[in-house]
Amino acid sequence: MNTEELVEYFRAQMRTDPDMASAVAAIRTLLEFLKRDKGETIQGLRENLKGATDCLTGVDSSVAVSSGGELFLRFISLTSLEHEDLSRCKKVMEERGELFLEKISMSRTKVAKLCHTFIKDGAKILTHSYSRVVLRVLEKAAAEKKRFSVYVTESQPDSAGRQMADAVRNLKVPVIVVLDAAVGYVLEKVDLVIVGAEGVVESGGIINKIGTYQTAVCSKAHNKPFYVVAESFKFVRLYPLNQQDVPDRFKVSIFPPGALLSLCFLYELFSPQYKADTLRNMSNLSEEHPMIDYTPPSLITLLFTDLGVLTPSAVSDELIKLYL
Repeated sequence: MNTEELVEYFRAQMRTDPDMASAVAAIRTLLEFLKRDKGETIQGLRENLKGATDCLTGVDSSVAVSSGGELFLRFISLTSLEHEDLSRCKKVMEERGELFLEKISMSRTKVAKLCHTFIKDGAKILTHSYSRVVLRVLEKAAAEKKRFSVYVTESQPDSAGRQMADAVRNLKVPVIVVLDAAVGYVLEKVDLVIVGAEGVVESGGIINKIGTYQTAVCSKAHNKPFYVVAESFKFVRLYPLNQQDVPDRFKVSIFPPGALLSLCFLYELFSPQYKADTLRNMSNLSEEHPMIDYTPPSLITLLFTDLGVLTPSAVSDELIKLYL
């Protein structure tokens, strides 16, 4: 499987199922790469898989693809310590890969089951941008016949919040789109905030769509619970202390000030490939519009994951378990 085939397989996965997380698509691609690989040694096989992971992070520079790929390699490569025979080792790797994929495919359902109980009848919820996990939580709450309403931030510069609002309306749930700058104004009306995450870092903080940090700050000021819902494959071995500590490869996408953007241009502009291209082609990133920001653990009330309900301080313990 050469580089072009690898990239095309990954993109085909995303096209086939738009609801699929990019990390899951990357793991499916890596599993297919493993099945087709012609490596003659265990070490060579591991190096080929590492190269394939690097290739995918070059196409989609999101935190989830990086952390998901790393966890997948860690999970399946443990078998190389148990079997010396290459064919047997590869077969067990494939079995472990299938098991890992099956496990993470159930993540959103587990998160929704845990989080929906925190949504009470008559609740007013604020969420930021578009998140498939948040949507699954709201879907579960609606299925339980709970009555609630949702405020969604517009989430500039790509207006992802409008897509989220349309999805919530399809659940027959009342929804209002608010300006990003109106978060502080709206928060006095809401009961809780639920956001997704692109990555959960070692400190228990999160990396997510730009605007999440200001939403968390306003939530703290209004004494409203700030809940994060995320799958465990988004746990990443990073320990940023501030916004500048977040690696540039995760946060860069260009946004021309004042540009009137067509839908087609928006797609090209904010697709994962464009973010990666920006990193390769731009020497000065000071004028780039960051697509993500970092929210510290002190602003987060609880994290709902497929590993359970965690306080931010418990994340480091779970990360150690994942990578050991």
